[in-house]
Amino acid sequence: MGCWELVGSGRVFADLLATPGVEERGAVRTAVGFLALHGGLEEATAEIAEEAAERSGASWYAVVQPPDLAWHVPSHQFEPTVSPRLEEVLAACDVVVSLHGFGRDGWWTSLLLGGSDRPLARRLASALRAGLPMYDVVDDVDAIPTELRGLDARNPVNRSCGGGVQIELPPRVRGMGPHWADFDGPGLTPHTEALVAALAQFALDSGPA
Repeated sequence: MGCWELVGSGRVFADLLATPGVEERGAVRTAVGFLALHGGLEEATAEIAEEAAERSGASWYAVVQPPDLAWHVPSHQFEPTVSPRLEEVLAACDVVVSLHGFGRDGWWTSLLLGGSDRPLARRLASALRAGLPMYDVVDDVDAIPTELRGLDARNPVNRSCGGGVQIELPPRVRGMGPHWADFDGPGLTPHTEALVAALAQFALDSGPA
C-alpha cells in the first residue's frame, strides 16, 4: 500500500474522472515519478511530465481535461483510492515531482518549488538552476505565495514515502506567451526543452544506484 495514508472521500475527483473527455494517462516503471494533475487545464504540464518520464524511464501519471472543460479541482481533493492508476504510481514511487502551471504579475520568469520534501526541493532547484539560468528558481518555501506551496498533506505529491516536490511553472517555460510568438519549431521551445532535460536527468540521478 505504500507509505501514505488514505484520507478523504474523493467525491469531486471521482466526478472529474467520470466527466466525458477526461483521461487518465501514465505508466509505472521506476520509484521516481512525475505527476500532472491539471493536464489540459494548465497547458503543457502533462506533456512535459510524459516527456521527462519517457526520457528517464520514470513513472508518471496525468489527468488530462478536454479543451472545452476548465475544471480546477484542488490537488488535495485528488484522493488516490478513487483512481487505481494514481494509487499504483504513488505506491511504487519514493520520489515524486508534481508539475503545475501558474501565471501572475511579478513571477513570469519564476519556478516555484513547493511540496513537503524540502531537501529534495533543494536538490531539484540546483538541477533546474544549472539547466535554466534564465529563470529564478525559488526553493525557499516562505518566499512562495501560500496558495502555491503545495504543503497540504492530502496533496498526492506529499503521499509518497518522504513526500515530494511540487513545481509551479510560468507560461514561458511551458512554451506559451508572446516570448515564443515567432517560434515555429520543430519540437519544443528551447526553454521547455531545457526544462524537460533537467527533469529527466534529475529523475535518473534520483533512481536506484
